[in-house]
This record gives sequence, structure tokens and C-alpha cells, in this order.
Amino acid sequence: MKKYRLIHVMCAVLVVTGSGCLSLRTDSPKIRTYHLSLDGSSHNILPKQIDGPVLLVSPPQAEPGFETPRMVYVKRPYELEYFSVNQWADSPVRMLTPLMVQVLTQSGAWRTVIPLPGSVSGDYRLDTYGVLLQQEFLQQPSQVRVTARLQLVDLKESRILGARVFEAVENAPSENAYGGVLAANRAVAGLLDQIVSWLRQCVQHSTGCDRS
Repeated sequence: MKKYRLIHVMCAVLVVTGSGCLSLRTDSPKIRTYHLSLDGSSHNILPKQIDGPVLLVSPPQAEPGFETPRMVYVKRPYELEYFSVNQWADSPVRMLTPLMVQVLTQSGAWRTVIPLPGSVSGDYRLDTYGVLLQQEFLQQPSQVRVTARLQLVDLKESRILGARVFEAVENAPSENAYGGVLAANRAVAGLLDQIVSWLRQCVQHSTGCDRS
């Protein structure tokens, strides 16, 4: 009888120990983190205008659902989903600001480009709203779409000089999150090229700067 009781106790100890070991195992997948970059994109670096206007750049505002570092994808219209083990290093809208300042500075159209908030007064202010970046599995290959609404304010005359919606779409080289990252970087570079061209028209008071 004692022999059977001892065997029973040993089995119970093994069960408890085994469950404890199982609870210590970490099988959670590794989180992969990515950033937006202009590496590899071609942007001409032009000398800045010494007596040119000063541009202030407001912090861009994201479209609802795109305020976080989570990577958004779409499999059917209007429904946002998020990759579980893939994420941005920061929200796309926050990563967009330094890239925008970099490209606008390199464009040579401005004496200086200053991100807000700041204490320096400027000639124009660039406001950005409704920033959206998503990978769309609505077709093959999947596509990455980035959109933003911008307005340029003439600070000396206190009026909106121009406003426009911009959009860039790029095919993903692979049907996964990393393919979306590569396409996103190309799309953002294309979007910023459009913005630089539009702002040149605005500064030159061209009809191309009119609201649309």
C-alpha cells in the first residue's frame, strides 16, 4: 500500500513540475519592426535660396485608425486589419515629418524649412491632414496606398494659398508585410515628389496651386 502511495505522489510531482516547465516556455513569435526611409530614392539636392521664403511645417495629422505603429492592411473595402507580428518603428504619420522636412529642404525652393512647434516666424505654413498608409490585398500583386491632404497658408496675408489631396500607389514585390514596407517607402517618396512640385507652383503663384 505504501509503495502505491509513493508512486502516486511521484506522479503528482512530475505533473506539477512538467506544467511549470511548460508555463516557462516562450513560443511567442518575434516582432519585426520597420521604418520609413528615403534610402535608394532619387531626390535632387539643390542649393537653397538665400533670400527665399521660410516654410513652417505643421505636424501631420493621421486619418482615424492610422495613428499607431500598427501596420494596416485591407482585404476588403472599408475594413482595416493589422499585422500581428509586424509593426512600424513609430506611427507612419510621425515618421513622415522628418522625411518631408528633408525633401523640402533639398528642393532648394526655401531659405529654410522648420518643423513646428518652434519660435521662428515664417512666410508660409504647410498643414497636412488625413495621412493614410495601407497595404491592399484587393488584387495581385498587392498594393500600398498613401494619401494626404495638404494646404499651404500664406502667413503674411493670413489666407490659404492652395489645398490639394495627394495620393501615391505602388505594387508590393511580395505578398507579405515586408513587401508592403518596400512598396511603402517608394510610395512615400513619390508622394513627397508630388508635394515638392506643387509647392513650387504655389510659391510662383501658378494656377497649379489652386484648391482642388
